[in-house]
Amino acid sequence: MEQAIISFPSLGLEMNPPAVISLFGLDIHLYGVAIALGFLLAVLYCARRAPEFGLEPDNVYDVIIWALPIGVIGARAYYIIFNYEAGGFAGHPENWIKVWNGGLAIYGGIIASVLTAVAVCKIKKIRIPAFLDLGCFGLLIGQLMGRWGNFFNREAFGSETTAFLRMGLTTAKGTIYVHPTFLYESLWNLAGLLILHFWTKKGKRKFDGQIFLLYVLWYGVGRFFIEGLRSDSLYLGGTGIRVSQLLAAVSAAAALILLIMLGRKPHTLWKDRELSSPDDTDTTEHI
Repeated sequence: MEQAIISFPSLGLEMNPPAVISLFGLDIHLYGVAIALGFLLAVLYCARRAPEFGLEPDNVYDVIIWALPIGVIGARAYYIIFNYEAGGFAGHPENWIKVWNGGLAIYGGIIASVLTAVAVCKIKKIRIPAFLDLGCFGLLIGQLMGRWGNFFNREAFGSETTAFLRMGLTTAKGTIYVHPTFLYESLWNLAGLLILHFWTKKGKRKFDGQIFLLYVLWYGVGRFFIEGLRSDSLYLGGTGIRVSQLLAAVSAAAALILLIMLGRKPHTLWKDRELSSPDDTDTTEHI
């Protein structure tokens, strides 16, 4: 549906943005531009706020040079695994690398990026929970920006609806009105980013790892409901279970349990602990 005219009738909007633009003879996919812009903003934001989490901007750069490419591989692998037959990957390994034909699953990217970040932090002796707290802001920025790539591609939309925010897609065959799930998720991530940004600015963070767990909870809850509206979900085997919806529910529940358990214990932020004098005999638990 790359040529479909997009409209939001309740808002009086109609547009026909290109999915690809040509610059100096090169075809530039706006999906990629949205992702690249999100990545750039995420890195700048995290590097700027690093000292507030007891980290250095160089820590961000050390991790991102590994987490970005491996995150893309993880996003592609997740998509292939759960779309192996229907996606034309069975017996055609040459299709595995054709990312330009579509097929990146954001949960796969998140899982791969987080695992890579943990490994690099371990090697570089960077405080893992503190880095995850900082890194989740980058994930939120990247996700909310990247979803607009779906807008240009006319993809990742939901089932037909008459809801107020319905999006019209008009082709020669007519117009359908669907849930703009890419927009729902982008707005949900923006809300999470703003809430956690101002919450941490007010000094509400009680322990390293708390913001990351809040991110997992927030994103999981939103993704669970939004995924239920999608018309292009990946399913678990021959079941009717949506993979991302199941993962969202499990991760959100696990994050909530950990937040409750850890919230009952006394903690000291790592950056505050480093400021303590050598004679300080504080025995407070740390994560």
